[in-house]
Amino acid sequence: DFNSSIKLLRKDLRRLSKDGIETLILCDSENQKGRFEELLGEPSESLKYSLDVENLHSGFILTGQGVAVYTDHQIFNRYFRAKRLRKQYHSGLSFKEMNDLHRGDLVVHDEFGIGRFNGFETIQVEGTAHEVVVLEYRDSASLNVHVGSVHKVHKYSGREGSEAKISRLGSGEWARKKARTKKRLKDITDGLIKLYARRQIQEARASEVDGHWQVEMEARFEFEETPDQMKAIQEVKRDMEKSTAMDRLVCGDVGFGKTEVAIRAAFKTVMSGRQVAVIAPTTILVDQHLRTFNRRMQDFPIRIESLSRFRSSAEQKKVVADIVVGKVEIAIGTHRLVSKDVKFKDLGLLVIDEEQRFGVSVKEKLKELRATVDVLTLTATPIPRTLQFSLMGVRDLSIIQTPPQNRQPIDTKIHVYNPQVIQRAIAGELARNGQVFFIHNRVQDIEEMAAKVQDEVPSAHIRVAHGQMKPAQLQKIVADFYRGKFDILVSTNIVENGIDIANANTMIINRADRFGLAELHQLRGRVGRSDRKGYCLLLTPPLNRISRDARKRLMALEEFSDLGSGFNIAMRDLDIRGAGNILGAEQSGYINDLGYEMYMRILEDAVRELNEEQGVASKEAPRHPEIEASVDVDVLALLEESYVVDSIERFNLYRRLSQAVTEAEIEEWERELRDRFGSLPQSARNLSAAARMKLCASDAGLVHVAVRGNKMILHCPDKESEAGKAFYEEGGFEKLLSKLEVAVTSQFKVEKEKKRVKFVVMGVENLDDALKKLQSLIQDKPTLTPIEQ
Repeated sequence: DFNSSIKLLRKDLRRLSKDGIETLILCDSENQKGRFEELLGEPSESLKYSLDVENLHSGFILTGQGVAVYTDHQIFNRYFRAKRLRKQYHSGLSFKEMNDLHRGDLVVHDEFGIGRFNGFETIQVEGTAHEVVVLEYRDSASLNVHVGSVHKVHKYSGREGSEAKISRLGSGEWARKKARTKKRLKDITDGLIKLYARRQIQEARASEVDGHWQVEMEARFEFEETPDQMKAIQEVKRDMEKSTAMDRLVCGDVGFGKTEVAIRAAFKTVMSGRQVAVIAPTTILVDQHLRTFNRRMQDFPIRIESLSRFRSSAEQKKVVADIVVGKVEIAIGTHRLVSKDVKFKDLGLLVIDEEQRFGVSVKEKLKELRATVDVLTLTATPIPRTLQFSLMGVRDLSIIQTPPQNRQPIDTKIHVYNPQVIQRAIAGELARNGQVFFIHNRVQDIEEMAAKVQDEVPSAHIRVAHGQMKPAQLQKIVADFYRGKFDILVSTNIVENGIDIANANTMIINRADRFGLAELHQLRGRVGRSDRKGYCLLLTPPLNRISRDARKRLMALEEFSDLGSGFNIAMRDLDIRGAGNILGAEQSGYINDLGYEMYMRILEDAVRELNEEQGVASKEAPRHPEIEASVDVDVLALLEESYVVDSIERFNLYRRLSQAVTEAEIEEWERELRDRFGSLPQSARNLSAAARMKLCASDAGLVHVAVRGNKMILHCPDKESEAGKAFYEEGGFEKLLSKLEVAVTSQFKVEKEKKRVKFVVMGVENLDDALKKLQSLIQDKPTLTPIEQ
């Protein structure tokens, strides 16, 4: 028994080497193998060992053969877990659930506002067939959207229970609504950006690189890290080693290993000589974190204390005093941690678990703390606000979406309340020596409900828990359930966060229609946390007696029972509730007027503009070209129905192509088409040629390109428009003209109409030739020649 000590292991290896025995150490994973290499150093004559990645129940020594085999789980006193092959879950995020459109759905066009999607039509323009998306507006007005512009159309999502107002074409009201919203959003986000700017320019103390103890502590982790979890850990460490303060959101489904990310960050901070504050919304979650942190760091000289109502006043006073003088390295608590009397001697890391569950005053205090220290926020179901701000670059984001080894999806079923159903579910769990959660969210009659459950399973041992109990009593009940001293815990939703009981794998939720979707997902995440199958039963009144939105919520939970579905749950919740409270209740009117996606786009623009004004470096994806050209060709350029049969699939493919901003994205689109539907017909090749022309024209500063017969017409922007001023004042026009004037293989002429200039290029043989000539305008060697006017 090495008692998790590398020093004792090294001593034993030297003894075996002296006796002529070579030791093979079997590791659970490549990561663990790498840690052993670092901890033990190079093998030598006096330290003979080798490492391999294999799964074995226990080690052995064969003295006669001169061989010893050790397993890493025995060295670190961990349970052996046989590896089970499991379904492969892709790590990408699928947005298909919220992008699918059906005829009659409300949509938003960036420039024309809210209308209804009326499907596809093929229309003739100057003798050429074009496929268009048809949108219907107020007074039965209709708008045909060219397939090259379908990225400007997206599904409408507004506020729950509110009817969207269909826009009137040509009224100007849509543009005014966008302008009003942008002004208001700039006012709101200004404070957030200033905080972010302050963090970027303010020097912070960088954490030290991983030392020997860090490697040893991580090697004792009893599970194999998932790829997403390892990536999140590396991203957090990279942030901490910089000289600017970290602000990272780690978003992962319930039970997917976010706490381990926080534990390693906390340990790293302590190893750098600074303190850690871990703040959680409930006393039960604080207690759970305290147990987990203590278990993971028990062999190291680190003092971990908790501050919550589970501690007496005298105990709290002592802990606070020790925090102030630096005797406590890691403090875990509820909002008590941000009280005035709690002053850290040298705070280096703030870990916030489920930030959205704190009140406004606590959030304000957290905001004051986060400007100068590393901040790590953990959330299981990403609420839209935190998620969207992360994606927009106000915060860094890590997503853990790979389920842990041997984890199985939770079997979720909706049932009308029925005592026999309850009895069967409980009996099934007790038959496999498991435990049951029964959630009843009304303190007034929870004892009565517990009595009903007892009637159904008389032999079961049942206890009740709720938030109005005395702290010591509640803590004892939870601890007894954890130790398996009774079978069924009838409780309110206080178990939503923080109870991690591997043996409890059935959850029954009474009146599930009264819970929010994210809350139900969190509750369900309390079961199925080991390699046992988890079950969740959602009890409701007859479905015709509950609201339409409640039915949608329950059906979404039943639909998304796969591992790692938290992201989908959050997006479906957004779709059901509408965009809701993103930046405050007063914003819901704007969201309803514009739709969620347009609102978020305007918010993104507001954030970008404020970033630029305040000199904050953006971490966003590459921006679209400032001028987005349109392209009109006189050949068939579409995805024919005979090639891609499904109309919604065609819409999604058109949308992706119209969103492409690089040549690589167009090539990827073509590869996908060939892979899924076969060789590209000429009409599809024409479509991708038109998309390439759009990129070239946008890069050159043009607003429109038309190919007609043997001519290609290049339209410059209006001189008085914002894009036009930039085009003419920053040399775009002169650059384009000079390239045309020195060309040698073709001819062009300049035409003026009102405030616009256009170039007419002659001698165009076909669409490929037009593309080739256009590409020459953004390269060093043009191929065009001027002709007499």
